[in-house]
Amino acid sequence: MSNVSVIGAGSWGTALSLVLAGKCEKVTLWARREELCTAIRETGQNPDYLPGLILPPNVFPTADLEQAVRGKDFLVLVVPSHAVRTTARMLAPFIREGAVVVNCAKGLEEETLLRMSVVLNEELPSSLVSVLSGPNHAEEVSRFIPSASVVSANDRLTAERVQELLMTRYFRVYTNKDLVGVELGGALKNVIALGAGISDGLGFGDNTKAALMTRGIIEIARLGVRLGADPLTFAGLSGIGDLVVTCTSKHSRNRNLGYALGQGKKLQELLAGMRMVAEGVRTTHTAWSLSQQYDVEMPITYEMNQMLFNGKDPRQAVGDLMQRGKTHEKEDIISYDW
Repeated sequence: MSNVSVIGAGSWGTALSLVLAGKCEKVTLWARREELCTAIRETGQNPDYLPGLILPPNVFPTADLEQAVRGKDFLVLVVPSHAVRTTARMLAPFIREGAVVVNCAKGLEEETLLRMSVVLNEELPSSLVSVLSGPNHAEEVSRFIPSASVVSANDRLTAERVQELLMTRYFRVYTNKDLVGVELGGALKNVIALGAGISDGLGFGDNTKAALMTRGIIEIARLGVRLGADPLTFAGLSGIGDLVVTCTSKHSRNRNLGYALGQGKKLQELLAGMRMVAEGVRTTHTAWSLSQQYDVEMPITYEMNQMLFNGKDPRQAVGDLMQRGKTHEKEDIISYDW
């Protein structure tokens, strides 16, 4: 089938290479570090990110970026959001015109506040950019546990090509034309997941987390609609679906980081000890900046920003959220012209 490479050999990149290996004759898996690439070759598994999971023989690891990129029809880009622009610039000399780039990073660029698809269109103008998002933990997709995701692009044909590339009997892929909504849902739910973890770490219950998640999707949708998204997108896989799994799962890096913060641990110490990226930390500040720029009320995001970057006590933040001015739920939801 298609000539495809996965750029990034973390847990999600490795899981997607397994999905692709079931449909493609050869899948190239690019690892930034030569030592990781060597370990994958020698052991047949990714010992750093998905230990114990044997990769099929048609997954070929490489640390040579030109080899991974040149002549490929599809490039599945699985790097953290803060590395997307730099990685795209590295790909640019080798990428062929018309290649489809599938971005899997769920975040926003800190310096520019741009969505990842916009960044990629700036750096790779001759490629066809798409986005994959949804409630998908690598630990489950890699073990063929039934999962669903959504792909979006600026044109329907590109989205459908990616859908065909990735769709399997255990990994169902939908298309959605709302690129803005799909990207924002995937990025902003990480902010709420950090809050859900903090709530758990403080010893609060299911009531608290349910309220946080429900009000969280409201403010995500507020910002999304202000930026041109379809509000119904946030009721789908890249909205509520991703929010639920990220706020509740043991696999969620953002939820687990929040839990440790709720127990009183320090953010910088936690980040220094993490091998994998928790996108929600960077996204919190970016989302708050966007809310100010577009005059969108996002009280949970505000309090998260205060806790992460200004040292606010989590219990005080919860108290301030609970004592905000009274409002009517329906009026609150429709006040942004849904």
